[in-house]
Amino acid sequence: MTDKMESKRITLFVGHYGSGKTNIAVNYAIRLAKTRPSVALADLDIVNPYFRSKDSLADLTAAGVRLIASPYAGSNLDIPALPQEMYAVTDDKTLTAVLDVGGDDRGALALGRLTPAILEENDFECLAVINRYRPLTRTPSDTLEVLREIEGAGGVPITGLVNNSNVGRETTPEDVLESLDYAAEVSRLTGLPVRLTTAERGVFTALAGKIPDLFPLDLQKKIE
Repeated sequence: MTDKMESKRITLFVGHYGSGKTNIAVNYAIRLAKTRPSVALADLDIVNPYFRSKDSLADLTAAGVRLIASPYAGSNLDIPALPQEMYAVTDDKTLTAVLDVGGDDRGALALGRLTPAILEENDFECLAVINRYRPLTRTPSDTLEVLREIEGAGGVPITGLVNNSNVGRETTPEDVLESLDYAAEVSRLTGLPVRLTTAERGVFTALAGKIPDLFPLDLQKKIE
């Protein structure tokens, strides 16, 4: 991870549905907990998507990460709800917070309740997760359009990119390497740096030393 990322009290991960931001947010929070005394992961995906941070509750708890999530997360109920505990993200300045932000209008609505305080404190990194292999972000120009929509809806400016280009558990080292030019072009179009390139842990081993700021991921297991 870069020094700039590690120095911020709040890190937001935003991205279109299926970009992989929830898995990254979980891994990032667990990584931070190794060096920070008080880390929380706040799940702002207020309507049930397929993967939720709560699916990794056991791993987060074991790492000492506090999970802040809707009481309906991981249930069969499709009810937009945010707990009052969510405001600890902005109110408790001793907390290092990671936010998993929904990429649609409802996710932006949830973030909007925290946006004024986040902007006022101005101690945040907002990272857009991009994936070359998802239908709506296959090209740099398409990705740019999606990022503009997310930024406009949430109200928090994006400050960096995470290249999470993958094809799930079938991802090879070559898939990641072939995405580097795509990520570089998105970086050029947006003027935003690529803060991380991610890889599932097995792929990471094959790529270690070949890509700067390479970040290993342990994949979430969906709880049925």
